[in-house]
Amino acid sequence: MTTCRIHLRPLVLCAVLLSASLGRAADLRQGILQYEGRHYSSAREIFSEVEHEQGPSIETDFYLGRLALWFDDLTAALPHLERCVRLAPQQAKFQNAVGDACGLAAQKANIFAKLGWAKRCLAAYERAVELEPQNPAWRWSLIGYYTNAPCIAGGGMDKAYAQATEIRRLDPASGRVAFATLYLADGHQAAAFEEFEPVLRDSPDDFLALYQVGRCAALSGQQLDRGIAALRRCLALPEPTADGMPSLASVHYRLGNILEKKGCIDEAKHEYARASASNADFRPAKVALKN
Repeated sequence: MTTCRIHLRPLVLCAVLLSASLGRAADLRQGILQYEGRHYSSAREIFSEVEHEQGPSIETDFYLGRLALWFDDLTAALPHLERCVRLAPQQAKFQNAVGDACGLAAQKANIFAKLGWAKRCLAAYERAVELEPQNPAWRWSLIGYYTNAPCIAGGGMDKAYAQATEIRRLDPASGRVAFATLYLADGHQAAAFEEFEPVLRDSPDDFLALYQVGRCAALSGQQLDRGIAALRRCLALPEPTADGMPSLASVHYRLGNILEKKGCIDEAKHEYARASASNADFRPAKVALKN
């Protein structure tokens, strides 16, 4: 009997450790699922609990940092994401995320600190593209930077268009959105709408193209009735599940934008409320309702 107990203890210990390990993995998977489903409050709660119980890890740091950025919590975001970069400087997604944090810091900083944060932001974005030049997502970050930053900080529309050209080469659908985004920023509204005409001629129910027509209408104030029709058609189609596709919350939000521009305030409020109901963590709709 004594011999049996001696042999069983390591087995019991192994079982306990295995169970704990599986539990940690399950917690992380659940947090990632919530994050990918855009349920950010729930994801943040899960990752915070994992970190509290098991200590920090590069995975929890990354997700907690990204989630803190979503909630505009720079104080929490920077330490998490800077740790990720220190531990794995060759990971493009960490470089891009810390670039986002530095960009938010530049927006919040006083006039004397803005340029320093902006340069850190640009350096991180450029490093992400250098590490993974075939990933369009990192080039999108550069488009955002070049479009919004002043020349003294390295901004410039010519640089943004160069990135859009690369994105179109890597992913034609994303490239159309990139050029439409830049045309809107540059005051070329007709060209922005035109980006999606060939797609809709061939595939009238293309969800992304319909959404982008609605987005162009919402941002430009032009072709408003067409934008409403396109977004309402999106709502009649199955919600896409592919990464990077607009959510139903985004569709309702853009529909609210257009209705607001048309002076239909009650209808706009209704769409913003539907956006929030579709995803409680969709902050733009909450801001719109508050305003």
